[in-house]
Amino acid sequence: MGRGPQRGRQIDRVQFDGSADALGDLAAEVEARVRDSIRSSAIDPMREPETVRALVEECLDEVIRQRIDRDDVQGAAQIDRAGIGVQVRHAVAGFGALQVFFDDPEVEEVWINDPGRVFIARGGRSELTSVVLTEADVRDLVERMLRQSGRRLDLSTPFVDAMLPDGSRLHVVIPDITRQHWAVNVRRFVVRPTSIHDLVGLGTLSSQAATFLEAAVICGLNILVAGATQAGKTTLLNALLGCVPGQERVVSCEEVFEIRLRHPDWIAMQTRDASLEGTGEIPLRRLIREALRMRPTRLIVGEVRQAEALDLLVAMNSGLPSMATLHANSGREAITKLCTLPLLAGQNIPGEFVVPTVAGCVDLVIHTACSADGVRRIREILALPGRVESGAIEVAELFTLEGTELVRAGGFPPHEQRFAERGYDLVDLLGPVRRIPGRQRTRAA
Repeated sequence: MGRGPQRGRQIDRVQFDGSADALGDLAAEVEARVRDSIRSSAIDPMREPETVRALVEECLDEVIRQRIDRDDVQGAAQIDRAGIGVQVRHAVAGFGALQVFFDDPEVEEVWINDPGRVFIARGGRSELTSVVLTEADVRDLVERMLRQSGRRLDLSTPFVDAMLPDGSRLHVVIPDITRQHWAVNVRRFVVRPTSIHDLVGLGTLSSQAATFLEAAVICGLNILVAGATQAGKTTLLNALLGCVPGQERVVSCEEVFEIRLRHPDWIAMQTRDASLEGTGEIPLRRLIREALRMRPTRLIVGEVRQAEALDLLVAMNSGLPSMATLHANSGREAITKLCTLPLLAGQNIPGEFVVPTVAGCVDLVIHTACSADGVRRIREILALPGRVESGAIEVAELFTLEGTELVRAGGFPPHEQRFAERGYDLVDLLGPVRRIPGRQRTRAA
């Protein structure tokens, strides 16, 4: 190759030494120039991607022309200009070597055990990737991810939960809590349903169950979504929220913003960690209490873990329709756990108060799980008729999983009058029974 294209023309491909070292050197030089331009122009690369793209194109052309002018041409291998541009943009305005996973719509989660072991989850299964980072790379990635969150990570606060600009949830733990390396998890939300019916085609539930749950949300039933980690609880909660009538006022409380709702009257709040001086912490219990002063007609709690369960029950008991998620291995275990967590609020909270309150306040429990084939399915939908016998809450099965199909089990939900007032016929809504009638009612702790 001679002296290359004329000045002012875009250079799509140019011949240089095609070794990996030469490619890395070229990308590094372009990246350095782009970073200098970003600093001098006070550009936020995460918020101005198009500006960064233009800078990369400009700097790449400039570097290539300078090398041509120096006759820095050794081999016949072609350099892919577009590929280098993508690499530099990922390094400057993205998440470096991990950006390819953020661009893949099938990747559900990305995590780093150590710089040389980067995993992803796809289709419910984990994979070890070929990405190899350095300790400095990991720290730079975490710093970039936290930049817009307002949250910090240091020896005094070795854990952090934050939300990335694309809505993904970041969790980081650093030594000496971990043995040696930074542990990084990024949970992405691949499925973003706008209503419960969006999950029918994914095999999460049947059309009949979706129709019933939509009616239950419209009628204002209190709903608890239970399941293990990565079982699809938040996705299911978002789908249920898509059925909330537009004239209602929704207030949501979370540790980290994960709820996505297209609603005209919605206020979202998240917790806040304490400052370096140990002040300013806003726990979930405080958010729930403040939410009750904001005239909500629907209260949403992203995840119940501790004593905030008491505040949730108080809100439900006041007649405010509510929804929440909870970690549990089954619907019955979720009820048992919800009877236990309020006791963490203090010794003056007796179990004799909590159990009948749960029975009288919670209307539906939906348990979801990730199957062996990687599909997230609702395993059961339980109703709480409100009765307690010998300290145990009575439970009615509405739908249960048979094989891979969610079928009608025979029970009926509480508040039948609410369905009637909205024009629903419960028998038609629930559909024909496909289970042995004797199994429709059981007892939970």
